[in-house]
Amino acid sequence: MATPKETSIHNLERGNNEETTDRRKLPNPAQAAIASALAFIAGAVVPLLAALFIKDHKLRLGVVITVVSIALVVFGAIGAVLGRTPIVKSSVRVLIGGLIAMGITYGMTKLIGITGLQS
Repeated sequence: MATPKETSIHNLERGNNEETTDRRKLPNPAQAAIASALAFIAGAVVPLLAALFIKDHKLRLGVVITVVSIALVVFGAIGAVLGRTPIVKSSVRVLIGGLIAMGITYGMTKLIGITGLQS
């Protein structure tokens, strides 16, 4: 199985002109890792800041869901702009994926009895 870098090189070499075979235009794995780490940190900070000062459990849950949904749409739009893809489609995809992940996580915590959000 080819690595992502090998696949990228192969795809670039399939082009006919010399400009498309420039290996310097390949994505840098270290930059991708740093960007991923920063995105993960930013995504983790958003719900923590939203819930930090709210005591009431139901209100906190609603605020976290709302703020995180807005953040998911914004992150989806940023990714779309950087990737030069349709903004609405990308934002909706990220929002739906994030809401599904939140729902699964919430359901699993309820299933195993973790009640860290309770006051």
